[in-house]
Amino acid sequence: MQPILIISISIGYVALLFFIAWIADKREAAGKSIVKNSAIYALSMAVYCTAWTFYGSVGRAATTGLGFLPTYLGPALLAPVWWLLLKKIILISKSQRITSIADFISSRYGKSTFLGVIATLVAVLGIIPYISIQLKAISNSFDLLVGQVATSHADVPFYLDTALYITIALAAFTILFGTRNLDPNERHGGLVAAIAFESLLKLVAFLAIGLFVTFGLYDGFGDIFNKGAAVPSIRALFTLESAGLNGWEWFWLLFLSMSAVMLLPRQFHVAVVENTNAAHVSRASWMFPLYLLLINIFVLPIAVAGLMMFPEGGVEPDSYVLSIPLAAGYETLALLVALGGFSAATSMVIVAVIALSIMIVNNLVLPGIVRNQDFRQDNPYSISSSLLGIRRICIILVLLLAYAYFKAVGEQYSLVSVGLISFTAIAQFVPAVLGGIYWKRATKKGAIWGLSIGFLIWAFCLPFPTLVETGLVNDRVMAEGLFGWGLLQPYSLFGLSGYSPVANAAFWSLALNTFAYIIVSLNTQQSPLEISQADLFVDIYKYRSGGSEYEVMRRRARVRDIRILMNRFLGVARSQSLLTAYENRNRVDLSRQQTAEANLINYAETHLAGAIGAASAKIIIGSIAKEDPISLEEMFKVLEQTKEIVEYSKALEKKSAELERTTLQLKQANEQLKELDRLKADFITTVTHELRTPITSIKALSKIMLDNRNMPEEQRAEFLSIVVTESARLTRLINQVLDLEKIQSQPEDLKLEPLDLAEVARQAFNGLRQLMRDKGIVPELIIKDAPVPVYGNFDRLTQVVVNLLSNAIKFADDEQGQVHLRCYQGAKGGYIEVQDNGPGISPRDQELIFEKFTQISDSDKGKPQGSGLGLFITHTIVSQHQGRLSVESAPGEGATFKVTLPLYTEQPGHVVQPSLQ
Repeated sequence: MQPILIISISIGYVALLFFIAWIADKREAAGKSIVKNSAIYALSMAVYCTAWTFYGSVGRAATTGLGFLPTYLGPALLAPVWWLLLKKIILISKSQRITSIADFISSRYGKSTFLGVIATLVAVLGIIPYISIQLKAISNSFDLLVGQVATSHADVPFYLDTALYITIALAAFTILFGTRNLDPNERHGGLVAAIAFESLLKLVAFLAIGLFVTFGLYDGFGDIFNKGAAVPSIRALFTLESAGLNGWEWFWLLFLSMSAVMLLPRQFHVAVVENTNAAHVSRASWMFPLYLLLINIFVLPIAVAGLMMFPEGGVEPDSYVLSIPLAAGYETLALLVALGGFSAATSMVIVAVIALSIMIVNNLVLPGIVRNQDFRQDNPYSISSSLLGIRRICIILVLLLAYAYFKAVGEQYSLVSVGLISFTAIAQFVPAVLGGIYWKRATKKGAIWGLSIGFLIWAFCLPFPTLVETGLVNDRVMAEGLFGWGLLQPYSLFGLSGYSPVANAAFWSLALNTFAYIIVSLNTQQSPLEISQADLFVDIYKYRSGGSEYEVMRRRARVRDIRILMNRFLGVARSQSLLTAYENRNRVDLSRQQTAEANLINYAETHLAGAIGAASAKIIIGSIAKEDPISLEEMFKVLEQTKEIVEYSKALEKKSAELERTTLQLKQANEQLKELDRLKADFITTVTHELRTPITSIKALSKIMLDNRNMPEEQRAEFLSIVVTESARLTRLINQVLDLEKIQSQPEDLKLEPLDLAEVARQAFNGLRQLMRDKGIVPELIIKDAPVPVYGNFDRLTQVVVNLLSNAIKFADDEQGQVHLRCYQGAKGGYIEVQDNGPGISPRDQELIFEKFTQISDSDKGKPQGSGLGLFITHTIVSQHQGRLSVESAPGEGATFKVTLPLYTEQPGHVVQPSLQ
């Protein structure tokens, strides 16, 4: 292809990205953001898939088979716990206005400037190799498309090297995308939208070449794998042994990829800094692993096809993705694939370099600039423009360093090999980050020592050997060890050999990093600011739910200085907006105040941290605020006040408990009133319904007899019998309602006297004996003791026995009904038991049957006739006699109702009151 065509298409593609970014920024300014979407957020996280994924995975698969998998299995395994881990990091970062991984670590450990410098150096030096492989991928793709003979870029003068011009173009793209203005929160909505689009494009491009190879050049997965298996060297790739990875190697590759997907500067930027809603993590936790599956599903088929198409090894495996369509004559497809690879590389470079430039400016440049300046003088000059200029210079410097590494080292290694060097560097952040959000005891010195030792071991074990192999350093170090010490050989450090350089470096760097971090932390003290930051990071949910930060240092500043400072770094408009928001939230007027409260100082520092980093914000605030530690005398005063407050708090707690009890009682009373109101409504509804039924029947039958005077006598007699029955039912219902009203409204009118409970039982039983026989029920009366002296009302107790017998008659077995009435005297009182052999009552229903209008339906007979008041009245009468009414039953085994009444005893000179107590 003609170079001008490729360049034109690339420029057009970049213009499309700018258009997407412009649309996104415009909609965000109008309050209709398209990036405040969980799907866009998940796609932006796919910036993880770079040229390493697009080209390098196929190259690694062609040499190691399944060895490419751990890089993607790690993030997929970690994603399900993002809702716990990543969400917490996001919440912390939003509350502290954190804008980079270095800023996160610096903020956690007392906003340490020195720690921010170390973290920034680790990130920059660790990512430069990673950026270099993107330059390599883009330049190699360009060379392949234009048909240029493969030559080493190291042998080409830099002014003729396409990689240099690609570097310059990427620098321009990055500056235009990421440094058009200084956002106080470092959010770039347009950039996120462009990255999400690039994620879709590279996925479509890779799926396109995968489908072309698998189903165009071959007849599916089975065909391509069968043909590959026929070649012994290719067949070996289908086994785990071919990957050259044992369990130890797999573990470290999985761990490094898990660390990278969250802590790489570009990943932290899109996942944390650009996040608009922590809830978006939920969708990303399944959508991102799905993306990884789709973009890797054709890796092995493409690798196998490349090995079969280029058996002589004349084509580098990393370029199979592009070489296959070119060799097959499909230039349009090759151009789409090249665009996919270009998008994979550019998205990584742009986001990574933006993130690195933020870190460099905030942690390396700004602290030195602002440390000795006086910000008390009102100056209309805003430092924002200077920061943008410095950041643009940093972008250019980072990309030029990456180009220099590519020229010196990167071209001699595969994309994956160089990428793993960066992964291992970034993994050094793991102890400081995980310990920082879960372990309050971790100290700044522990983080400094751990990160420094880990970084030095990484540098010695991985980047240093690449310099040796390129001839920049004497190769005797590799064989004899540093300073001639055999234990200091880069690839077999401390005598550990037999493993890959990456696994070896990862083990020693992280082991010693973690060890130093823990040991130093346990043996050093935290500063007051470290203590407060540790509490905020570890217990972020406490502060989100209404807690507040506490002041361990007393800071004083003038409101005027705070305003000047915010104007200088945030701009007048943004500063005024933030201060107005503070006034509205705290209901204060800053124009009438001279001295700034601690809350205002913290507020200003937090928002400044979003623009210039926590460490620089701390320095700047320190330049205008006088910081006084609390003195010993003040501490004693605080303790005395605390003691008084505790005592007062206890008194308040006691009052509060009493108030809660009163409130609970009122609430219960209110619930009882509501229940009574409901029961009243139920009572009226049920009674009217029960009254309506017999009245309707009587009215209907009477009208029929009135209208049909010549009705046969048999039918008339039948109708009159029904009228009599319904009238009796109506009378019973009215009597029960009247009884209920009388029993409930006038319990004190109940006249009690000594009586024989056995006689009550006998009279009630005799009154119903014939009815039971007529219904085919076998009645049985058993009086074990006579008399059974109790203290009660004869009529009311008779009503109790009649109600229970009527209930037993109603539910007794239809064919072989039995009703047993027993009366006897026991140690605790007089007893009456009424037993039937009916269907029984379930345990759940036994708790309900004594309520008003409660009738238990039978599965065969349905709901029985009656008002449902009988048992309630019976229970009420028994209660008024200081007695108890209970039921013993099980489904299918009948029911036994038991009345227990206190015995009456008369002794010379006095009467013993009945009681069951």
